[in-house]
Amino acid sequence: MNFKNHKVNDELETLIAILSKLPGLGPRSARRAVIKMIEKKEIILEPLTKVLNEISEKIKECESCGNFTVDNICSICSDNSRNNNRICIVQDVADLWAMERSQVFDGLYHVLGNYSSSYLGINLEELEIDKIINKIERNEVKEIILALDATINGQTTANYIIEKLKNYQINFSSLAHGVPVGGELDYLDDGTIRAAFSARKPVL
Repeated sequence: MNFKNHKVNDELETLIAILSKLPGLGPRSARRAVIKMIEKKEIILEPLTKVLNEISEKIKECESCGNFTVDNICSICSDNSRNNNRICIVQDVADLWAMERSQVFDGLYHVLGNYSSSYLGINLEELEIDKIINKIERNEVKEIILALDATINGQTTANYIIEKLKNYQINFSSLAHGVPVGGELDYLDDGTIRAAFSARKPVL
């Protein structure tokens, strides 16, 4: 007997394929997630569909730091209680959220979004250093914390930023011990981030 796949199977396979592209999810984990969503349709799938549609329509990048927000300026940049004399430069939003989760930094952020990488074809000029300069001049920034991954690309980018901003009277520092070589902030626990931030070291 010949069986044909119904259209719903194609749709499910498409959903599984999309989910499997997420960090930490392979095809097998994605398939289990889809099954669970269908089994719990009313309490998982339907609310998820609604919130994904809302996020897709409303979410944008903060015009000031690059964080995700539904407004032009995110809640961090618009918080007058933050110390605007310090900027923490991170690679992406996941790293910004990791820093905020650790509750160790009370200043402003700047999300680079890209790293220098000949392998990835990213040009250093695409890092939009002018946005950092605008923050420095507007807020009289005294310190920049380079909270970048302990990778070759991260260190290359840090050196590039320091070179571009060398004419400003700014103290540069980077996260210290606790961040393993090749490590990424988003995968570190809060205690490790706090220790690395507290013991940050000057960058000459």
